[in-house]
Amino acid sequence: MLKFLHYIKRNKIKSTIALILLVAYYFCLPKELFKDPTATVITSDSNQLLGALIADDGQWRFPETDSIPIKFRTCILQFEDDYFYEHPGFNPISIFKALIQNISSGEVERGGSTITQQVIRLSRKGQKRTYSEKLKELVLATRLELRLSKEEILNLYVSHAPFGGNVVGVDAAAWRYFNRNTSDLSWAESATLAVLPNAPSLIYPGKNQERLFKKRNRLLKKLFDNGTIDALTYNLSIAEGLPQKPYPLPQIAPHLLQKIAKTEKGNRITTTLDFKLQGQANTVVEQYYNQLKQNEIHNISILVLDVKSRKVLTYIGNSPTDKEHQKNVDIIDKPRSTGSILKPFLYASMLDAGDILPNTLVADIPTQFGSYQPENFNKEYDGAVPADLALSRSLNVPAVRMLQDFGLDRFYQYLKQLELKDVKFNANHYGLSLILGGAESNLWDLCKSYAAMASTLNHFNENSSQYYSNEFCEPTFTNSKINFGKLSQEKTVFDAASTYLTFESMKQVNRPEEDDSWEYYDSSQEIAWKTGTSFGFRDAWAIGTTKKYVVGVWVGNADGEGRPGLVGVQAAAPILFDIFDLLPKSTWFAKPYDEMIKVDICKKSGFRASSICDDISTQFIQLSGQKTQPCPYHKLIHLDDLEQFQVNSSCDNISNIKLKSWFQLPPLQAFYYKSKNPFYKELPPFRSDCTETASIKMAFIYPSQQSTIFLPKDFDSNTNELILKVAHSKPELELYWSIDQTYVGSTKDIHDMAILPKPGEHVITVVDELGNELKHKIIISE
Repeated sequence: MLKFLHYIKRNKIKSTIALILLVAYYFCLPKELFKDPTATVITSDSNQLLGALIADDGQWRFPETDSIPIKFRTCILQFEDDYFYEHPGFNPISIFKALIQNISSGEVERGGSTITQQVIRLSRKGQKRTYSEKLKELVLATRLELRLSKEEILNLYVSHAPFGGNVVGVDAAAWRYFNRNTSDLSWAESATLAVLPNAPSLIYPGKNQERLFKKRNRLLKKLFDNGTIDALTYNLSIAEGLPQKPYPLPQIAPHLLQKIAKTEKGNRITTTLDFKLQGQANTVVEQYYNQLKQNEIHNISILVLDVKSRKVLTYIGNSPTDKEHQKNVDIIDKPRSTGSILKPFLYASMLDAGDILPNTLVADIPTQFGSYQPENFNKEYDGAVPADLALSRSLNVPAVRMLQDFGLDRFYQYLKQLELKDVKFNANHYGLSLILGGAESNLWDLCKSYAAMASTLNHFNENSSQYYSNEFCEPTFTNSKINFGKLSQEKTVFDAASTYLTFESMKQVNRPEEDDSWEYYDSSQEIAWKTGTSFGFRDAWAIGTTKKYVVGVWVGNADGEGRPGLVGVQAAAPILFDIFDLLPKSTWFAKPYDEMIKVDICKKSGFRASSICDDISTQFIQLSGQKTQPCPYHKLIHLDDLEQFQVNSSCDNISNIKLKSWFQLPPLQAFYYKSKNPFYKELPPFRSDCTETASIKMAFIYPSQQSTIFLPKDFDSNTNELILKVAHSKPELELYWSIDQTYVGSTKDIHDMAILPKPGEHVITVVDELGNELKHKIIISE
């Protein structure tokens, strides 16, 4: 060390020059060799190519690879640089041979460059091939060898080497020329690609076939001669043909590719998509698209989530339609009218709040709130229907009445907790139509919510009846880790029991009221599912969940054009079940016993049984359900000994009077209920000698029974209305009017009803709020 220091002191100028040269050598190599834009590439969870977007400079240049398959590695080293792992960046013997050959020929025919030198040359674009440039490349190559490992240098070369036309790098070349991954290339295909960077402008697949063929086979012969491949492999390899026209790159998930490119442009992203499932789902979409386009329905989107990991398994943003029908629009995250798809959330909210039990009867009768008059899809009414059947049959009137009873603001707060981003106005903006498609949402948020509900139930049963604080988190398609938060005794949105009971209702197959063809879409596994159809037949939804998977389907036209037959059960449900058939079968959810309690339920009303309910069953309900009222529809009545008439002490001996519990619905509910439930019994009338009969009387004032009526016209040729008049002994009671079983309205105090019937025979029915009924036949003459 002392001698070295003395040498520096004695030779200051030389030492300074040496130091300057050393520093220059250290910094001579740019920190980043390649700044070329790269293609955006996405792969499946098994690293299979799903799609790519060309780089900004128009080159198919994939991001740098981090691994090279053994066949191509062997071929490229045998062809380009036999001594790659031995030399320090340049090969003196190769340089000498190249120099002799070039001098003898009078022109540059051979470069003698190593792979390391070629990496330097590729990074120094536009430089002329001169001896001075070669010297620079040699110096820079030695510096590169000091900076990077041999593997890193080889990766740089195969990632940036030209392969003809606008193809750069072996990964892009393998797909463009052979339509497969580099790891799947044969020896012949690997040899073909290995010889291309040597002269890409002269040897381009589809041209100069003979030169390419000879060059490839010489390399294969070399591999055979040195024992890399055996005779059989060699003979089969030289018999293989050459690539012709370049293949288009796969577009298996084009809309996800566009979505990722917005934030990860120029990167290679490994997604969570299941390659096989994505391909199978694409086939399903193509099949249904070919059917639906006959009805001018052009767009389909599908999302499949894994409940446990919240990973996206399938992402199909649109069908394989054309530009005219917005094929590039990713519909998965676009707001669309929800139709009935929010109804399960209302049902779960009311269970969670303790406002209903699963089978609680809700009214299904003609309903009007101001100018808003909801109708069921089939234009019929059941009078009263259990809440779970109202959900599973997707009845509109009970849903609106349930929302009215529950409170619009209360339900809106539940929706905000679900983080449905497109429900962005206040509750009053939507009104009661919120539950029937008055709001908008998107397939991503809806599937996220159903997955979170399923996961809530699973986690509750797996974690000693506890909840995760961040259950309603965003799904992932890029393998980012999901944070479910901390375990807690507090629910996130819905408690486990309410969720379970909601799914129990949704798994009933005979649900959508839109159509009776549901039975053809049954599945061998239990699935909680719901359809939805927006106003004007613009959107068809179907979303389903099992313990393991959530599948969401939207069908319609991206431009919002409605079409006949564009309803959830016809257009979206068949696709839903076909996708579920592609997934592994799943068991049903475990019952969350810690959030449930056994109680006596009135089988007729679905309420908690009162002391006078005569038909009781024991059922598990949610804990909050203990707050619900006892059955309000059973009451005690007094009957004669034959149980034919109601009596009281004014007309019968007390010892002869029988006390009996009777199930009685409100009059308007009963009017429709009895037509669908033949076992429903009206209250027996009072016996004629009892004083109560005199207290209630009702009769038509106009028109008379069986009368024929001619409706005159006014000066504008408009037909005048017919005014019906009824007298009631207690006019303060409300009367409900129907014509031919169709409800037309109600009156109070003054019982006049204006109607405009068509010519022909009609039956007018009037029912008061005590259940008394009056029927009248009339004939309208033309």
